[in-house]
Amino acid sequence: MSKARNLLLASLLLCLHYSPLSGATGPGFVGRITDKGLDYARQEGVAALQQKLAQLTLPDFSGSFRVKVIGRVDYKLYSLNIRSFQLPSSAIAPVPGTGLKVSITNAFAEVTGDWLVKKRWFKDHGSFDLKVEGISISVGLKLGADASGRPTVGTADCAAHISDVKVHFSGRLSWLYNLFHKNIESSFRNTMEGKVCEEVSSSIGSKLQPFLQTLPVTARIDKVSGIDYSLVAPPVASQNSLDLDLKGEFFSLAHRSAPPFTPPALAFPVDHDRMLYFGISTYFFNTAGLVYYGAGEMNFFITDDMVPKEFKVRLNTTCFKPFVPQLEKLYPNMLMKLQVSPSSAPSLTITPDAISLSPAVDIRAFAILPNASLASLFVIGASTTMSAKVSVNSTKIFGSLKLGKLQLSLKHSDVGPFSVQLMEAIMNYLASSTLLPAMNARLAEGFPLPLPDHVELSSAFLQLRQDFLLFGADVRYG
Repeated sequence: MSKARNLLLASLLLCLHYSPLSGATGPGFVGRITDKGLDYARQEGVAALQQKLAQLTLPDFSGSFRVKVIGRVDYKLYSLNIRSFQLPSSAIAPVPGTGLKVSITNAFAEVTGDWLVKKRWFKDHGSFDLKVEGISISVGLKLGADASGRPTVGTADCAAHISDVKVHFSGRLSWLYNLFHKNIESSFRNTMEGKVCEEVSSSIGSKLQPFLQTLPVTARIDKVSGIDYSLVAPPVASQNSLDLDLKGEFFSLAHRSAPPFTPPALAFPVDHDRMLYFGISTYFFNTAGLVYYGAGEMNFFITDDMVPKEFKVRLNTTCFKPFVPQLEKLYPNMLMKLQVSPSSAPSLTITPDAISLSPAVDIRAFAILPNASLASLFVIGASTTMSAKVSVNSTKIFGSLKLGKLQLSLKHSDVGPFSVQLMEAIMNYLASSTLLPAMNARLAEGFPLPLPDHVELSSAFLQLRQDFLLFGADVRYG
């Protein structure tokens, strides 16, 4: 089985784990492989199996038959070579509670080899051609997961049947041996049927299963977080598709703990235009916010050198005097520094109309003293509504944010009372010109989809649904 086909099948089988993990919770990431996706896997899998069967090593055959007058003659068939093995017709179907059933019909093969017969007083040899027709193969694949959530696959059952075997001998006395072909054909049929299933089981056990075990169920994003894509519940098989539940959860690399909220129930639609569908819930995004908030990665500092040069209001006590009257008296002509910190982890909401979040942050202002230490000035609470856009390519999901108007309130002041409303325009400008570009730059780097290396998605689309993004795509590999 080629590496490319291994990758493709592993990508699809990753979505078909059948053994739930202990202590599992609801999914933050759900998926569906449609009949179109299963059929694509069938085509690639059968093509790989055809290559393997064409390389079968067949054993030598030996036996004896009785000829009038001559008596019993010993024979041997050796150097058997499969010249062609064709699998023209096949089908795949989900088997609820077990896995997949692959059926192959009307297959045929051509075999060549040499023959040898001997009696005590004579010996003869030549070549033969053998045609095998009406081969049918039925293979059951049992799919599951190990304790870590990695996929497993094994042969649940295999049956092969050959309808017709025809052998033709060539050589000096071949006409005589052709009279006794039925015994040879029967022996070959039994051997060939066993070898076919042996090769099927061997390919699954030695090629596909070890490869599946190399698939990661987590993806490291950066120094702070990773994503857990492990299985949390058995898939549900229907007549046309296989559904799956993945954890779909960001986690801290420093200290992993369970989020204080659970995934929402998702009303997954019945769509079959694409090979593969994912439902990416708010849980997926909100665990990201929780991890980065807990790691302090959402704390930002704004200094004067970050403010665009064309903006006339600089980040110093002189420019802020009109808004905070006591400021320049206490800290004359000093640069300022702002620390922006969320007061809680952001929570994202998805509806059929929009993606939004309503963060609340604290803006702490400091004066930078001549000795470079900081003097606390005031704390402003800011709230806003942000809208988000999400896009995908063949391997990643991306995001971008649009900032709404900040609403300010004074939480604490070390420089006397003042009206924060006068400061709203400045704070809105600073947020949109410094904080927003930094956040969007990170989101533009993207987050990986749960796919193995070299497997990509095409014809992808995104739709907004209640509490989740519906992502559909076809599978391709390269």
